[in-house]
Amino acid sequence: MGEVSGQNALAAYRAIGGGVAIVPSVSVVVPAKNESRNLAHVFSTIPEWVDEVVLVDGHSTDDTVAEAQRLLPSVKIVHQQGKGKGDALIAGFEAAKGDIIVMMDADGSTDGAEIPRFVAALTTGADFAKGSRFASGGGSDDITFNRHLGNRILSTMVNILFGTRYTDLCYGYNAFWAKHLAKMDLAEFTGFEIETVMNVRAAKVGLSIQEIPSHEYNRLHGMSNLNVLRDGIRIGKFIVHEWLSGSGQAHWNSGSSATARRQEHQARLEASLVAAKTADVEVP
Repeated sequence: MGEVSGQNALAAYRAIGGGVAIVPSVSVVVPAKNESRNLAHVFSTIPEWVDEVVLVDGHSTDDTVAEAQRLLPSVKIVHQQGKGKGDALIAGFEAAKGDIIVMMDADGSTDGAEIPRFVAALTTGADFAKGSRFASGGGSDDITFNRHLGNRILSTMVNILFGTRYTDLCYGYNAFWAKHLAKMDLAEFTGFEIETVMNVRAAKVGLSIQEIPSHEYNRLHGMSNLNVLRDGIRIGKFIVHEWLSGSGQAHWNSGSSATARRQEHQARLEASLVAAKTADVEVP
């Protein structure tokens, strides 16, 4: 009985690289509109241990859906009913079954090989893992001067008004525990502003936030639907409205609470390993 118990304790874990093993299931949500030429590259970067890939098709007129199913027969296809990136992400979040949800783009600008960094942060104490092109180790091949300037202004606004320390507010490569989704109350945000909304709301409701260095690559094919001026104004209006409605306290994963969470996770892992060793199960 002891041997079986120890084997079950270890069987629940699966390696995700870098000496890290996890128990939670992981879903990757990919909103896409006319991205058929990019999907082969995007899907090839997603780790095999990911439990579920959810592709949200935003009324594509090309072969996006057929290509996704050809490349990855297990892909879950969600047909977007509304319009906008925010609406697509919300539909994907609702369809995702994983304990952890990772959001990445379908244009080749985000690298699925970075997913282990986000998941590792979540499984060692963070509630919300925020990708950053400007954190040490991050970078971008694609950002223009105007986008960089606008991002910096908006990031500074949020940091001052909400007590955060974001280095890259307007970047959509994020991951979070699915159980926290309802707290962010995203339903009314259908455009590109949803990424900022998530970052601000995560801070306001007291989630533990950790920035993850990430590299943004050039879009492989097609044209972006982002409008810097229009979407920048929408983001600015949201920030001001959210601040006027009542600020929250940011919880960054760098203090005593984060340490306590990491210690709790380590204690659970060690307990499982001790149980396995007691049952004479080989532990690597």
